[in-house]
Amino acid sequence: MKKQENLRNSVAVRWSALGIVSFTMMAAYFVNDIMAPLKSMLEANLGWTSIDFGFFTGAYSFLNVFLLMLIWGGLMLDKFGIRLTGKLATILMVVGVSLQYYGMTAHFSEGAMIIGHKAGVFIAAAGYSIFGVGAEVAGITVTKIIAKWFRGKELGTAMGIQVALARIGSQAAYSVAIPVAKHFSVSTPVVIGGGLLMVGMLAFFIYSVMDKRLDRQDDYEEEKEESQFSFKDVKEILVNPGFWLIALLCVLFYSCVFPFQKFASELMTNKYGISDDLAGTFVGLPALGALILTPVFGNVLDRKGKGASIMMLGAAMLIFVHFLYSLPWVTHWFVAIFLMLVLGIAFSLVPSAMWPSVAKIFPTRQLGTAYALIFFIQNIGLWGVPNLIGWILDKYCVIGHTGENNLYDYTVPMVVFTGFATLSLIVAYLLKVADKRYGYGLEKPNIVKV
Repeated sequence: MKKQENLRNSVAVRWSALGIVSFTMMAAYFVNDIMAPLKSMLEANLGWTSIDFGFFTGAYSFLNVFLLMLIWGGLMLDKFGIRLTGKLATILMVVGVSLQYYGMTAHFSEGAMIIGHKAGVFIAAAGYSIFGVGAEVAGITVTKIIAKWFRGKELGTAMGIQVALARIGSQAAYSVAIPVAKHFSVSTPVVIGGGLLMVGMLAFFIYSVMDKRLDRQDDYEEEKEESQFSFKDVKEILVNPGFWLIALLCVLFYSCVFPFQKFASELMTNKYGISDDLAGTFVGLPALGALILTPVFGNVLDRKGKGASIMMLGAAMLIFVHFLYSLPWVTHWFVAIFLMLVLGIAFSLVPSAMWPSVAKIFPTRQLGTAYALIFFIQNIGLWGVPNLIGWILDKYCVIGHTGENNLYDYTVPMVVFTGFATLSLIVAYLLKVADKRYGYGLEKPNIVKV
């Protein structure tokens, strides 16, 4: 009897699997970014402050950081597998966004507080925090899925396309949030996000059928036996210098991108005079750039390599962007848009090289935990930096008022982001040095020629 071809060797099947799980992450990114352009409307319509907004934004990572949910998720992924972990993650996302919507729409008595925060803000933040657990665990699950289906094949291209499709969700969120909120209500964009997440959850359940078929194939069973996780692997990960350098680069780089974008719509309107209807679209340009460029850079990495060098280049571009944004006398709208485009290039370069690099540094059995630990450290930044920027804005940067909204000078926050970007370049250089010393192969092509 002729042996059935391994599903991973079928171009149509492996790329179909990628497309299905990428839709799930696209929905997650839409929900993650849908509130960012609404900061001023939240202040005007719901009475939020910059501190409230920073607290809400940072809540995404609160449970991941302080209850170690990401680490538990990574351990669960390596111990119990992709299907169970991914299904639970998608369910958590749906539950979280539902609670977030309730916090934004429920009528609480005036002055109602929960643990020092407005009741509505706290409940919305709690929902966003639950969503954050699901989204981050889904992220490491999908990353391991790609490594599973594309190892030795178009790994960089596949990861680049997944990132690119996720950026469609981000770009859509930044573009539609304000127009939809103005036409309906400030909570309506969250409803749309919840609907997309329901479809994304269904998509992952469909993928699970494909994953189960792959696991039943004999040649994959041999690989799976070599991939059994044990808790001593955590120690092996933590003593690997490559882990710490990738993790530090990840937290510093993403702290200069995602928290910045949460506040950037207001920066566009306050400093550069861009209308609030267009500000969100411009802030979403990095996501649009990543949509186009990340697969391109991933393909270059697959065929030519130079991953460590590409990460250094992306970090250097980040310094350029935030430094120019910090200059108080540079206020022309064209500069603001140009810098967003440059940020989009940097936003494509670093992830296209970073995530395939993890699969080179660690064996398959450690990948879920390695990604989880890296995402955990990243989430420390995604929790702390928005709280820091919100606090700086309210305490030191209020320069006036327009209607019910404050006007802010963003010079100090942009200096802070420039500092993080500078540190990311230093770490990227140290990673390149470590690659030469330990032979990770980060400068080598991803495609293995047989």
